[in-house]
Amino acid sequence: MFSSAAPYKNQHYHDLKKDCIKDQKLFEDPEFPATSSSLYFRKPPPGFVEWKRPGEICQEPYLFVEGISSHDLNQGVVGNCWFVAACSCLALKPNLWKKVIPDHKEQEWDHKHPAEYAGIFHFQFWVFGEWVDVVVDDRLPTINGELIYCHSKENNEFWSALVEKAYAKLAGCYESLEGGNTGDAVVDFSGAVSELVSLEEGAFYKDQKKEEQLFEDLLKVYDRGGIISCSIKAEPHEIELKMSNGLVKGHAYSVTAVKKVRLGHGLLAYFQNETIPLIRMRNPWGKTEWKGAWSDSSEEWSKVGDTERGNLGITVADDGEFWMSFTDWCKFFTEADVCRLINTSMISVHKTWHEVVHFGSWTKNAEPLLNRCGGCSNHRQTFLQNPQYLFDITKEADEVLISLQQKDLKSLRKVGQGENLTIGFSVFKVELNRKYRMHDILTQESVVTSTYINARSVFLRATLPLGRYIIFPTTFRPLTLGDFMLRVFTDVESGCRYASFGLRTVSSLIYFTMTGSKKSSFGCRDTGADPYVIIHCEGQSVRSTIKTDTLQPEFKTSGVFYRKKPRKPITVEVWNSNAVKDEFMGQVVLSGSLKDSSGPQKLQLRKGGRNAADEMPGTIGLRIVTATQLTVI
Repeated sequence: MFSSAAPYKNQHYHDLKKDCIKDQKLFEDPEFPATSSSLYFRKPPPGFVEWKRPGEICQEPYLFVEGISSHDLNQGVVGNCWFVAACSCLALKPNLWKKVIPDHKEQEWDHKHPAEYAGIFHFQFWVFGEWVDVVVDDRLPTINGELIYCHSKENNEFWSALVEKAYAKLAGCYESLEGGNTGDAVVDFSGAVSELVSLEEGAFYKDQKKEEQLFEDLLKVYDRGGIISCSIKAEPHEIELKMSNGLVKGHAYSVTAVKKVRLGHGLLAYFQNETIPLIRMRNPWGKTEWKGAWSDSSEEWSKVGDTERGNLGITVADDGEFWMSFTDWCKFFTEADVCRLINTSMISVHKTWHEVVHFGSWTKNAEPLLNRCGGCSNHRQTFLQNPQYLFDITKEADEVLISLQQKDLKSLRKVGQGENLTIGFSVFKVELNRKYRMHDILTQESVVTSTYINARSVFLRATLPLGRYIIFPTTFRPLTLGDFMLRVFTDVESGCRYASFGLRTVSSLIYFTMTGSKKSSFGCRDTGADPYVIIHCEGQSVRSTIKTDTLQPEFKTSGVFYRKKPRKPITVEVWNSNAVKDEFMGQVVLSGSLKDSSGPQKLQLRKGGRNAADEMPGTIGLRIVTATQLTVI
């Protein structure tokens, strides 16, 4: 995740700084000039703007004053509370902010050697799967000598203002940061995977079990270095509207702690071991706090001993940071962005995930078979034209994390574009041996579908059984063009790969699916068996999972076979799994001719070898489709 960063606009920080020091001049960034074009494209700031360097704003500027803290940041006149909230979260994670602010000691002002100061800084962001190094000069927009955008509570501390300027440069101008998603900024600071949790739709506060599970999930995310933020939905006229309980609608809050707080005083607290789930947040304004239970001076804190209160760092001050009970948080907030730092390091003591990343595009082509922008599954005629990605679950069951992210287009807001597409994805379970993309839905089933939303990324967690699957990343409507990044995380390597068109020459194709047994007399037995099936075709085979203790198994096993010798028959064998030696229970032999029925069939089991004409007890249900073109299946 922390590989070397690519220079943005081909600007190399160390080379530029070296040249400035050599020429004894302060850097002026030609790619983000100190002009109104870098400030806005529609709505100018409220006053006369002067660009000032930190040394013109205060006497002794620093990047950090007494270290970095989530209390360092306060929002300015642009509506980017989402970005400021993300910065507050960033400040709590040294392993992350040291990546975003590289060489932080070298970049710090050295007032003893002013000749070595060049007025140039650089910051790193994770942009669409790649770390990018962004250079800025230190000229900052002010009105009446004060910073008008993000600023620290200390007037000589400038890390937050400079990080914001670099982020605004990526977006095209400061106004392009008006309105956004905290989770997106956190992803740009870390390469994390963002999940949007709807507290409103989940109604967690009404279901204790669901609420407890959510708390445990968030506690795990927080303890493992993840970042959480939250907000309250608002109508357009309610943006940043202060409610009577002290919370603000349409406003992003950073979650700065998730804790089980011990109740009671002294030794009695340890013996009783009674805890309550609490969550701590910070308002980017640096003021305006929650007024309800567990707020700064509420009577609930009398239930907590002095030692525990000291550990929690409770302060009675309007500094924008406050605690709430987890139940109240679930009740009053409507959305949470949960950003997980997914561990892919093979040397970690924690759970390691296997990650596969693919970049793709939704593109239009005059030839429908080459079209790759078919829209969601509501559009049956075009859905299968979307990009497709095959992956395998090789365990009995495995948890899969899937993230679909579209390219950030905020820089296009200046030309009236730049809004997110509505995106999502579907996952289909397909034949165990499928090699190529799907062209028709026969018996393949959609096992899980994400939400469709006009967000930069969509995330889904699912536990899937053993088998082969295809992911369809799509826009909501057909013929919508754009670029995307697909990330798939599994416990065991999935071999996730792009499903190609498959221009292979074959004599014929066989699509085979088992529909289950219809007769309960396998092997003339009174008790259940542990049957499985194997489909054989020209040296290839597909084997089903074992069905335990049943004489009427539903195998739901399918396969695609590419035949070079269409006269060679296909065999389906039924076996009973035994510890010592598996027992043959019968077979059916099919020609797979183009003239054969493609509908469901129920066939009598027969013996093998020389006695292949002899019947064995039991029947098996199947469906077989034979074709000469890959585009049929």
